[in-house]
Amino acid sequence: MKRTYILLCFIIFFFSPSLALAEIVTFEKEYTYQASDFDSRHSSRTLALEMVKRLLLEELGTYLISETEIKNMRLTKDQVTTYSAGIVHAEVIEEKWDGKSYWLKAKVSADPKEVEKTLKKLMEDKYKLKELEETRKKAEELTKENDRLKKELEAGAKSKKRDKKAEAKNVKAYEKIINGLNAVEWFEKGYEAGIAARADEARVAFTKAIELKPDYAKAYMNRGVAYEELGNYKQAIKDLTKAIELKPDYADAYYNRGRAYGKLGNYQQAIKDYTKCIELKPDEADAYSNRGGVYGKLGNYQQAIKDCTKAIELKPDEAGAYSNRGLVYVDLGNEQQAIKDYSKAIELKPDYAMVYYLRGLAYSVSGNHQQAIKDLKIAARLGSKDAQNFLLEIGEQW
Repeated sequence: MKRTYILLCFIIFFFSPSLALAEIVTFEKEYTYQASDFDSRHSSRTLALEMVKRLLLEELGTYLISETEIKNMRLTKDQVTTYSAGIVHAEVIEEKWDGKSYWLKAKVSADPKEVEKTLKKLMEDKYKLKELEETRKKAEELTKENDRLKKELEAGAKSKKRDKKAEAKNVKAYEKIINGLNAVEWFEKGYEAGIAARADEARVAFTKAIELKPDYAKAYMNRGVAYEELGNYKQAIKDLTKAIELKPDYADAYYNRGRAYGKLGNYQQAIKDYTKCIELKPDEADAYSNRGGVYGKLGNYQQAIKDCTKAIELKPDEAGAYSNRGLVYVDLGNEQQAIKDYSKAIELKPDYAMVYYLRGLAYSVSGNHQQAIKDLKIAARLGSKDAQNFLLEIGEQW
């Protein structure tokens, strides 16, 4: 059952918070923007949407910080509000434009438990949090600058000595601000879609953001990630390279381009990008883990183990680093150490199908065929095609 969290049913939620937490909560807000002589329907809608979205996120933040376990995460209400902008999306319900004012009603719906889970994951990456903070801050700065320009334009229009040249310059700046706010809106839509694993939707949204703001490095970087998720590695590299051109110290762009190069088998370039990422973000465990995996593929086992071990030191719960190190130990003929690493990876990520498959192979090579079959069956049930095919070949059901 879907529960709507608006003023009319506030009392229901107030007296049954435990029930509310088990369901979707929805907040609705409306806002009316009074247009100036310099506003169009488009600019008025943009500003109305930005304001109503801000109101919705503030109300969602207040609810989450007071009614969920998020209150134990040592986050302020403003932080929860800011991070929620990249997790949930405001949906316009109704809107009206009469030439003088733009009225807009919108809602935001969320599963508190899912928001909490996503927030916890985001908390592990301070750089992602910073990206969301910068995005919201940019929207606020653009809104303030818009207010300033609007007042300046209105004052100039009332002046007996109108400066047409200055007015035209301000009108152009005003339009640029509106484009900037729309770009932020599309970026946040793409960010939310990306977190929810809707890669193609994210790609479309980031493309809209880039069309509005061609120098939007973050949009290029995140669209590159979307392309990578869609398997279009060449386009991913193109976007990530553009992001780096616009922002040469963009560590995440180097990291993701390294991933894309690795998927294409360009291991030397992947190592270069991971190394650059590590220079810019010395505590980036994933970059060490992935670089270790690439070194392993190139036969540089000593450096591979060193990198994977560093990743584990930086992030002890990184299952991928244990998996990558396990692969290296297999190549070195040390199946027992590989099994230990695979087991740790499974302990950290119990549904890690690929690692069950790899551990099964390691058990098989070491002579423990009973445990090998057991692992392969688990991997098959979790969806590993390799495990399923292997079992079919030897006549085993899973």
